[in-house]
This record gives sequence, structure tokens and C-alpha cells, in this order.
Amino acid sequence: MKAFVTGGSGFIGANLVRLLLEQGYAVRSLVRPTSRLDNFRGLDVEVVVGDLNDSHLSELMVGCEVLFHVAAHYSLWQKDRDLLYKNNVLGTRNVLEAARRAKVDRVVYTSSVAAIGVGVDGAVVDESYQSPLEKLVGDYKKSKFLAEQEAMKAVSLGQDVVIVNPTSPIGPWDIKPTPTGDIIVRFLRRQMPAYVDTGLNFIDVRDVAWGHLLALERGRGGDRYILGNENLSLRELLELLEEVTGLAAPKFRIPVCLPLTVAWVDECILERLGKRPDVPLDGVRMSQQRMFYDAYKAVRELGLPQSSIRVALEDAVNWFRATGICSKF
Repeated sequence: MKAFVTGGSGFIGANLVRLLLEQGYAVRSLVRPTSRLDNFRGLDVEVVVGDLNDSHLSELMVGCEVLFHVAAHYSLWQKDRDLLYKNNVLGTRNVLEAARRAKVDRVVYTSSVAAIGVGVDGAVVDESYQSPLEKLVGDYKKSKFLAEQEAMKAVSLGQDVVIVNPTSPIGPWDIKPTPTGDIIVRFLRRQMPAYVDTGLNFIDVRDVAWGHLLALERGRGGDRYILGNENLSLRELLELLEEVTGLAAPKFRIPVCLPLTVAWVDECILERLGKRPDVPLDGVRMSQQRMFYDAYKAVRELGLPQSSIRVALEDAVNWFRATGICSKF
């Protein structure tokens, strides 16, 4: 069976592509002309160059039975608002329309728990929960919510689409790195003198890859599945990193008002004066909420693995060290 994968050169995509190849799939992956292909090195992947909004995208999908639409634009910078909606919302609409024209049998769409939102006062929520659009913090989360609506519209038109909502993945091939990977990299560089009181749900990225394949094989069309594992405070994650690396975790907790002020000055004042901002305002606003989720539905219905977060951290640390990313400034 041939699978078409968007975003295959990214973090989740690279782990998914490796799993698909291991399981006997042929893989065709869409990449942008500017994409780094380091994560494809040594892999038998058919690479096609294009964009999520290309009018001829269906031609590139012809001959593929299944589609994994993993690609998305991730940014918490307010200046990227238009790009977020163009790629995440309009791009998803175009990809799904292209899949229909190419007669792709089944689609797994990679959404995010960002589209679901967060529970009141840090309550753990599942797929049945939904924050109103206006309560979602920042344009990234809003764009992922609207992209999910595009997937549901496709379902209403008879298209077979399963939605997966990963939490915060950890592991190898985090080439950018992602926000979670950036926490690990800054920890290794000793650039985290303090932390804020926030929390996230974490999962081994290889379990996320399995979640995609299991959603293809067992998921119900029109349903969404949270791909997550363990809810941890940021302090608990840093303490795990201390155990894994032998490096001391930061002990000092700072009130969120401090980074919030820095981020506001960065984005609202200094950026307009030509300085590159360091702290995204929406990122700090998100950290005011504990983002905790329950992945029981995916475990029960799909058989989603629940691998050790400590092992995922060890593998991520070893990968960042082996590639030299943690030593690059």
C-alpha cells in the first residue's frame, strides 16, 4: 500500500515515515522547496515538491491509497497570523479536496490538542470537550480548531477522515526543534535558570507515529483521538531531565507576570523597532493554563502504546547531543 504523507520531514512526520516503511508501506512525501531533508537521509522515500495550497496537488497523490496530513505551520508569533490561517486552514481544505479528486481511500488528519482547548482550572479533558473558539489562546490554536472544522466538513461530504490530536511529543528526529524539544535543548545548554508553574501532557513521539497508523487501521471516520500519555507539571518534567542527564534542574519558580511583561515588550514594542523578539506573547499566555488530557479513548479503541516518558526523554537527549543541536547557539 502506498501512503502519501505531508510534513514527512518534520518531527512527527519523520517518525511516522520510518514506522510506515518498517511496516511495509511505500511512502510518497510532500515537501516544500525550502524543506530540510536531513530526516529522510538513508530512507527509501519518494519525495515530491509542492505546497499545501497548490492547485495541482491531487496529481501528486494519484496512486496513493491513504493520506496522512501531518504538515502544519506552527508559530506563536502574532506576526505570523496570516501564514497560520493560510497553511493550517486553507491548506487543510485544499489537501482534503485533492485527496478526494485523487480517489484516496482514507485520510488521517493530524490536528492537535490545541484545537480542543484546556479544561477549567487545569481539569483533565478528553475528546468530548471543546473550548469555544474565542477562548482558545492565540492564532495557532484557533487555526488548528478551524482546520479541524474543515476535516469535519469533508466527513459530511462522505470523505473517510480520522482525526488525531497529539499532545506534546518527545523523542528523536526533532530537527527544528519543537517547543517541547526546545525545553530539552535549553535545559542541556543551561539556559533555564527558572521555570513557570504550568503543565502539559507528554507522549513518546514513536507512540504518536503508532497512533497515526492505528487510527488508519482501526479509527472510526469522523472521530477524533487524543494521542497522549502522562500529565506532568513543567517542574516534574525538569526533575525527570535532571535524573536523565545529571544536570541540576532549576529550583526557582517565577510568577508568569514576569515573562508576560517581557513578551509584551518584545512583540509590541521592540519588534516594531526592528529587534527580533525572543519570547512570544501567546506562548506565555498559554503557560498560564495547565494543558492536561486523557488519552483513554485512543488506548481503548486504537491500542495506543503508552511508553515510558523517561525513556523518551533519554532518547531525545541522546539524539540532541549526537546531532550537536544542544551545543548550537
